[in-house]
Amino acid sequence: MRLETGELDLPGVTPSRQKRSRATTLALLEAGADMLRTRGLTELSIEALCAKVGGTVGAFYSRFESKEAYFNALMEIAARDGARRLAALDRRGTPGDAELADLCRGIVSGIVGWIRTHEGVLRAALQHDDTRPDKWTPFKRLARSNAERATPLLLPLMGKGRKAAKTRAIAFGFQVVLGTLVNAIINDPGPLSLHDKEMETRLASCLVLLLEAEAG
Repeated sequence: MRLETGELDLPGVTPSRQKRSRATTLALLEAGADMLRTRGLTELSIEALCAKVGGTVGAFYSRFESKEAYFNALMEIAARDGARRLAALDRRGTPGDAELADLCRGIVSGIVGWIRTHEGVLRAALQHDDTRPDKWTPFKRLARSNAERATPLLLPLMGKGRKAAKTRAIAFGFQVVLGTLVNAIINDPGPLSLHDKEMETRLASCLVLLLEAEAG
């Protein structure tokens, strides 16, 4: 995850006008996101995090009220990035000569790219969903938004008629894609891992087949 200092207007983060101070905040957020790729949130030590960026524990708490506030900032960054990707999908629109398979590949590629970018943060949120269900809510909302924004782009490529059934098929297709990716994040059951290119291509093919079957 790579951030710009202009992206640090986050809830729970103490604002700073000094360039050096903002750079330290940025380094702490990037380091934490990276460390969460290989450890859980409970194993993320503030001392180790600060040592990684050459900072002090005092510097951490002068920027974040608590470890929870710090993690909330990481989730907000992931949610904003997801929203930006959705907005880009809206702006792209559907070319007149687009094919269903091409659009499905583009959509799935965007979802997989987002999850790979924020893998550690998303895994931590999922693992703590049983005790703090509100923490995963923004990402559930983002998942629904994916389907909602993609639907008007996909429907014209599925032919005329049976709009309700086709809309339902699109929603289920996204459930299959996202459910598979969430399982890969948490359990990594194989045979394909989140970072296998084949995961992306097969999920796109799966979405295409589901929609083509409904389109008849």
